[in-house]
Amino acid sequence: MHRSTPAPIPHRPSDAPPPRLYRPEEIADTLGCSAWWVKDRARRRLIPHTRVGRAYRFTAEHLAEIIRLYEERPAQPAQIAARATEPLSGPVTQTDSEPRRRPAAAPATRLRARPPRRQQQYSTVA
Repeated sequence: MHRSTPAPIPHRPSDAPPPRLYRPEEIADTLGCSAWWVKDRARRRLIPHTRVGRAYRFTAEHLAEIIRLYEERPAQPAQIAARATEPLSGPVTQTDSEPRRRPAAAPATRLRARPPRRQQQYSTVA
């Protein structure tokens, strides 16, 4: 009798343990924001997430990407100094290397309240 031994099964990705899934409340605690903010951004597809049924779940990779998405880098020191010394109004000649300047603000229009309608409708003397 000849028995064949099964060939060893190569390592499959499905053999790896699944990643830990975090709830929105856990992500919010880590980020220092509200769970509502996390759920709202996930609902609007602004942050990476996984949907399990109707629930939003996040992996450690999702959290790292969320942090990268909302990261703000400081401006270059030369740009900060140039912006601090340039005037906000005046004649502007635009070149390709020069950033656009904001125009001077227009004078504010003074608003006046209209008289109450009841006085106009009924001319009674009190």
